[in-house]
Amino acid sequence: MIGRRFLHQLYAQATIEALERVAIDAGSLIRRLHTGDLAVARKADGSPVTAADKAAERMILQALATIAPGVPVVAEESVADGLIGDISAEDFFLVDPLDGTREYVGGRTDYTVNIAFVAAGVPVFGIVVAPEHDTAYTAIAGAAQRLTLGPDGAITRRDDIRARKPGADILALVSVSHLDGRTVDFLDQHRVTSRMKVGSSLKFCRIASGEADLYPRLGRTMQWDTAAGDAVLRAAGGMTCGRDGAPLRYGQSASLPSSPDLFANAPFIAFGTWTEEQRDGYVLPADETEGRRE
Repeated sequence: MIGRRFLHQLYAQATIEALERVAIDAGSLIRRLHTGDLAVARKADGSPVTAADKAAERMILQALATIAPGVPVVAEESVADGLIGDISAEDFFLVDPLDGTREYVGGRTDYTVNIAFVAAGVPVFGIVVAPEHDTAYTAIAGAAQRLTLGPDGAITRRDDIRARKPGADILALVSVSHLDGRTVDFLDQHRVTSRMKVGSSLKFCRIASGEADLYPRLGRTMQWDTAAGDAVLRAAGGMTCGRDGAPLRYGQSASLPSSPDLFANAPFIAFGTWTEEQRDGYVLPADETEGRRE
């Protein structure tokens, strides 16, 4: 199986550096395009797509074809166009070329580039690039790092990161564009000291770097929205759990077998380094339904 063979290659330094470089370069591209005509259109599900989404995805797909020839790729804009790779072997890339498109269109800076590699349902590699924060986050072989980026996209610093244990004060992160009443109710009913709005997959990265404690998502998301950030969080000692308390799994219909959306996530909560007993106090209601995704 091509994907499984690539899993061994994934841990080579040259492969890691190549994946980091394409994600950073894609981030530089969408940052440059942010000042021009965004050419905003609407997809079939009503979500926005811009010229930057499409250009960044083309760049990433071309690079992955060289870095990992033959390995299946599930990429957001390709799926929107009906192009879904064969992931029957369960080892594949998940790509969101521009997560937080609404933030991007609105002139805000909390948007990211996301590339993850999934092996047997588990995101074992992830890179999240936040172009306008001059920062990237990576996860590989159980280690998470925050990368500081220079003006030319060069990596100027690497710092190991670790999610924190819950303390007396609990900081919850919520969506900028899709904070709904159900999430507000959930937070009102649980021990949460303060809330902060953060866009895109940066929510996972803020928890992974010990800046926040949890992120509940009761509304709808897709696997390319979460896989890279989830990989970073897991490598930093955190966990993203579904209603059953088990870690999210990735792959076609992995979370919602009856859903028409082949790569939709079930509701989840992303935690820092919480014990099982601590997580048990924040269980999602069993009858929540999906909402709109970010």
